[in-house]
Amino acid sequence: MRRKFVCLVAALSLLTLFLPTADALSLSATSAILVDGESGRVLWEQNADAPRLIASVTKLMTALVAAECVNDLSETVTVQAEWLGAEGSSIYLAPGERVSYECLLYGLLLESGNDAANVLACSIAGSIGSFAARMNEKAAELGMSGTSFGNPSGLDGEEHYSTARDLAILAAACLKNEMVAKICATRTAVFGKRVFVNHNRLLVTYEGCVGMKTGYTRRAGRTLVSAAKRNGQTLIAVTLNAPDDWNDHKALLDYGFEAYPQTVGCEVGETVGTVPVRGSLVRQVCVVTGARFAYPLGCGESLRREVELLPSAEAPVGAGERAGELRFYLGDDLVGRADLVFSADVARNAVEEQTLLQRILSAVLGETITVWNKNSLA
Repeated sequence: MRRKFVCLVAALSLLTLFLPTADALSLSATSAILVDGESGRVLWEQNADAPRLIASVTKLMTALVAAECVNDLSETVTVQAEWLGAEGSSIYLAPGERVSYECLLYGLLLESGNDAANVLACSIAGSIGSFAARMNEKAAELGMSGTSFGNPSGLDGEEHYSTARDLAILAAACLKNEMVAKICATRTAVFGKRVFVNHNRLLVTYEGCVGMKTGYTRRAGRTLVSAAKRNGQTLIAVTLNAPDDWNDHKALLDYGFEAYPQTVGCEVGETVGTVPVRGSLVRQVCVVTGARFAYPLGCGESLRREVELLPSAEAPVGAGERAGELRFYLGDDLVGRADLVFSADVARNAVEEQTLLQRILSAVLGETITVWNKNSLA
């Protein structure tokens, strides 16, 4: 027996040698962060709040603002000569050319076209400056407190910077926008004679990668925002000024999936208790979870659940109506909530309705009123 125990301890000790640790991560990036996309939990960070030049990962915000401003992506715009002339990468738009917003967005995110960025900005807001103001408004709305946008393309500028943490927030917002997320995950797209090829090498080389955006200027260095999905879990990685960004992201994402797998706190429809019902023949109604909740947990971590239910309910009760809340704690920190709802409809008792009516009439008329019903006739 003792020998078996010793062997088990040795096996467990050997296993821990292969578990990833935060200390084992050694990146080329000056700033970096790894975030769980669903919960927002930061799994690893390094200089995540340092403002830096961000190059073309800027275009994630350009795409998000544009996608929210344009109702019909098949709508076309006529390219004006004064909108062109941006240095750097291009999809080679020509003055007078008519091009759809969809083509511009694909050219923006796959080929990183600076001309596409400027045409989007000027056609939507009238000028680059006005569009940059919209980008900053969206950044403030998202809580990107360490960010300032000066242009839609990402060219270096004193008023153009962000942080790894803020870019992770932006990436999460982009993943929630169906059009932007779809484009970021696209490898190639064809619009007439134009063929766009996604520059994100991770789409091919990393299992589960769903985009998002590359960037480079001489001053900013290599910048990269990526996202990957495995087993229902989405991770977001950001690196700024990272000479070896592809390997940095593979290391970050591998670490996140292995060290912080998603743990399900509840699924939709789990029964968590009952609530007493007044005014009905049904005296209790079941309460179930109205939403799924999952959270990334490291080795040795666990979630604590706290249930808060209504003390009672008055019939009628409708299925799906809110009946309380399920809270999840990691240690003393509240990390998530899920609404609790009634599982079924509960009708009010007609006899009790008549009794209530009788009491009201008696109070008004000052005399006893008999309300007949079929059950009172014998």
